Amino acid sequence: MQDSSELDILSITTTVGSLADGQALARQIIEQRLAACVQLEQGLISFYRWQGELCESAEVRLVIKTVPGGEDSLQKFFAGHHPYDVPQFLVVRMRASEAYGAWARLETAPPPA
Repeated sequence: MQDSSELDILSITTTVGSLADGQALARQIIEQRLAACVQLEQGLISFYRWQGELCESAEVRLVIKTVPGGEDSLQKFFAGHHPYDVPQFLVVRMRASEAYGAWARLETAPPPA
């Protein structure tokens, strides 16, 4: 019987200001095996307060699928690569199907030597 924690997947969301920024982050995340999948969603308008000013900005949402052990590595990656001073980093733990969980673990594992 499989340990149910092996089916856990993290869905981490962040936003960036352009599709190009989102694509660049997504490629780097996948190339570095920090996640199995990154989905980009265009068409968001965000309202927020930044440095005392009310702001309205077009944004692109990234939904990053990784294994629980990848959270710290992604936070470190964001510190050096995310274009925002204070990037959104929201984490939701989800239960994946056995096949999707196995695929995600395979894609986030270090490549064979």
